Amino acid sequence: MDEKSNSSHQRFLVVLLMVLIFGVIMIQYVCPSKSECQMLHHLGSWFTVGGPPRPRIGDNEMQDGLQKDPYIAEDGALARFVPRFNFTRAELYRVVDFNMKGDDVIVFLHIQKTGGTTFGRHLVRNIKLERPCECHAGQKKCTCFRPGKKETWLFSRFSTGWSCGLHADWTELTSCVPVVMNKKDKKSVQKSKKSFYYITMLRDPVSRYLSEWKHVQRGATWKTALHMCDGRPPTQDELPACYSGDDWTGVSLADFMNCPSNLANNRQVRMLADLSLVGCYNMSSMSELERGHVLLASAKANLRNMAFFGLTEFQRKTQYLFERTFGLRFIRAFTQINSTRAASVGISEKVRWRIEGLNALDVELYEYAKELF
Repeated sequence: MDEKSNSSHQRFLVVLLMVLIFGVIMIQYVCPSKSECQMLHHLGSWFTVGGPPRPRIGDNEMQDGLQKDPYIAEDGALARFVPRFNFTRAELYRVVDFNMKGDDVIVFLHIQKTGGTTFGRHLVRNIKLERPCECHAGQKKCTCFRPGKKETWLFSRFSTGWSCGLHADWTELTSCVPVVMNKKDKKSVQKSKKSFYYITMLRDPVSRYLSEWKHVQRGATWKTALHMCDGRPPTQDELPACYSGDDWTGVSLADFMNCPSNLANNRQVRMLADLSLVGCYNMSSMSELERGHVLLASAKANLRNMAFFGLTEFQRKTQYLFERTFGLRFIRAFTQINSTRAASVGISEKVRWRIEGLNALDVELYEYAKELF
């Protein structure tokens, strides 16, 4: 009797053990990523290693064998965003087959006061390359040739200069870059097989707006910008100046906000949208509300279709996303600098609401970008 009881007990333990092993296998099959089924993986680790999960170096490895951001505690706020938009996996996990030795070109759309100058310098001075960019003291531009060729793989302020105009926007770049690049490489547009990968940087709209105000207050104008659209610049009636004289030095924040034609308002949406869809700078072609809807939808679509974009507030994640997208590596890690001039500006809640109202399209785009990031 005792022998039968022991035998039954042993069979029960064997069956139970097999069920547990099968369960662990199923966990690994159904949830291959720890981020997808965190609790189940913790449960499975009890049986696979004989105890509770412990931190280890391998936990810092990302899917596809890529390294996770080691500074996740610093900018982990992204994980707390409540999803509002339905993005496809392809939109969220963008990887391009960038061929530096072929004809591919990275085009940097530099929006004012988004940290673009710093990022632009990273592109020419901080990437591990077979043939590094040649940068010389005292020169504003670097030479970024492909290995074995005298052709550039990068279209940016610090490589090709403002070849399509000062701070050229999406509308200007998409019509200008192919012509300029083929002229530089002495190729006809028809025969060229170049792939242009557009990238940009975005920033919190209120911080960006305040930063632009401080910049203009110190004497910046960008008045040499072309603002080309449908083959022509805007007329003075279409884009009236906010000030008389050479610049707007010393402008107060109130006066800066009170100029209706101030291009600082919703700058990020305007520079990412196809302006030809709204009659360029002709404000009479449609209502302000309709114009805003069209511009925002266009900016969102162009942002989705970009090979890469970064966020000023998340420097490390910007670095690793660029590295994963293009298969390139930076030499030195990006640093997060929050002590900007904009950060030092103290504004009331009422003024903040006013700025958000003037930049309502940018606010919506930035929320969209944070989730797409």
